[in-house]
Amino acid sequence: MASAVQQGNTVTDEFVGKRALVTGGTRGIGAAIVDRLTRGGARVAFSARSVPQGEASELFVQADIGTATGAETIAHHVEERLGGVDILVHNVGADGEEHVPLLTQAEAVWQLVLSVNLLGPARLDRALVPGMVERGTGAVVHVSSLSRSIPNANRVPYGSAKAALTHYSKGLANEVAPRGVRVNSVTPGFTESDWGRSFVAAAAASTGASYEEARRNLMEQIGIPLGRPAHPGEVAELVAFLVSDRAASIVGAEYVIDGGSKPTV
Repeated sequence: MASAVQQGNTVTDEFVGKRALVTGGTRGIGAAIVDRLTRGGARVAFSARSVPQGEASELFVQADIGTATGAETIAHHVEERLGGVDILVHNVGADGEEHVPLLTQAEAVWQLVLSVNLLGPARLDRALVPGMVERGTGAVVHVSSLSRSIPNANRVPYGSAKAALTHYSKGLANEVAPRGVRVNSVTPGFTESDWGRSFVAAAAASTGASYEEARRNLMEQIGIPLGRPAHPGEVAELVAFLVSDRAASIVGAEYVIDGGSKPTV
């Protein structure tokens, strides 16, 4: 019998015996999701474009999900190491890092953000979700972005790709739910992750402000009723809930975790 796993002050074995894959799993939200699922007892494979610092796990695979070859590499790694997955979390993302007006946006940026944020998840789903369908069980989460519904000046390609991902996620959910596979999406707002901090640092560098000044200005610009950004661990808890049996009847839903900053219903 599988042993229970200690999680904080609570003993849980909710993911014991489960196999999971988390893309973009070496930093920020992705790393928090890997940690949360692992603490719940799952065997968790994870991918990223670059090798993480420190000792590499046998379950890590270096690959660029934005290419067909990269997606194939990840899928092969998962099949070889785990024999398939029961949980699939698409966390990887890219915004092109070229924050310029749309009419001067490079073609390469559009290609990058669509390949990584939309086509990458679709490719991996085509490779791994059929196994879930065959077994009659599984859970998929696509991590979108609040930018999908609030066009952010100079970052419209990224928001457009995430909007397409949310649309795709709902369509896939409707298609595979009758076969026992649940698909949902999670939409974080500003999160105090590695990427979030790098965004603040870039804003500080471009304006000559200090990091704290840039962070304060960004918080005021966004307007977060909670008064602070989300933490990666909080997003991970939401993802863990959605892929668990506790969310057995939740299908095709989008969960926003933004401290109340989304201004629309």
